Amino acid sequence: MFFEDIEYVELCVADVSSAAGFYSDRMGFRRVAEGGPETGLVGRRSVLLQQGTLRLLLTQGLTADDGASGFVERHGDGVRDIALRTRDAVGAFGHVTQRGARPLREPVKALDGEGRSMLQATVATVGDLVHSFIQSDAAVGAFLPPGLVPCEAEVPLTPPPFSGLDHLAICLEPGTLDATVRFYQHAFGFHQSHEEVVHTRQSGMNSKVVQSPSTRIILPLQEPLSAENPGQIGEFLRRNGGPGVQHIALLTADIVGVVRELRRHTRFLEIPAPYYERLEARLGALDFDLAPLRELGILVDRDAWGTLLQTFTRSEHPKQTLFFEVIQRQEARGFGGANIRALFEAVERDYARAQA
Repeated sequence: MFFEDIEYVELCVADVSSAAGFYSDRMGFRRVAEGGPETGLVGRRSVLLQQGTLRLLLTQGLTADDGASGFVERHGDGVRDIALRTRDAVGAFGHVTQRGARPLREPVKALDGEGRSMLQATVATVGDLVHSFIQSDAAVGAFLPPGLVPCEAEVPLTPPPFSGLDHLAICLEPGTLDATVRFYQHAFGFHQSHEEVVHTRQSGMNSKVVQSPSTRIILPLQEPLSAENPGQIGEFLRRNGGPGVQHIALLTADIVGVVRELRRHTRFLEIPAPYYERLEARLGALDFDLAPLRELGILVDRDAWGTLLQTFTRSEHPKQTLFFEVIQRQEARGFGGANIRALFEAVERDYARAQA
């Protein structure tokens, strides 16, 4: 099919310098390029960060009518663009728009940050979230968006905390999940790979995961079980001003070491002690030390292929919206289905604490 990988994830931010410092100092990303009006970016300033194969493009609007400024005004800091790598931007654009995607920018030729020819197009998805289509001869992980120039190389942490992106979870309005899944299937050629229904004492959610044929683009989609009791998904929708990316899942090969380091300056969701007391009864005998997982609030699940370890940061944003998942896959292909209720309830407690 048309889409091979995620080229970059663009976050619109109120202060690009402060945001870049957060991701560099706390999360281990390094600056690879930057740009502003002096380099050809009109009305905005951007910094490109990288860690492993994951690239984050941070963009601050400098004028009131810039799209980034409007996004931040409506939603606060958050993900605006999940940019997809394609070998045929014209064909991809025609395919998805003929199947219902709303066009925002038709394919245009440009020069990337290294002066190489490229094609770029953009379509709307849910809410204010968009997908840009990037066609470039540069290798994945080497592409520089137009108007950005390489900056002085920063020395990366050795080893870096994260190897790349696992998935991006998107919250949807009640009753729109199935239509959104069909949209990604019909327009983008993705397939549904997982499904979960979660009930808690207060609320719940429906979740379905769509993936590209390459399996390198993975989007868990989630909606409240009901509009009457929308729970933490509904709270995200209220705070975010509509649908959007709720969390970014970062892959690591050493979740214990990474989380232990991150906890020096990053807050994580609290996991209740009974979760660990029931863990071996649910999963059977564990072939690893449970003590550091309990200490650090790391969740464990198994599927037919292997074991999954995961934990979640608390949101650092003023609106308490976007947060991060740290995930280690030991051959597992799932998303911690047995852990979702624990996560769901932890996020609900976090929202309640923020309102107190």
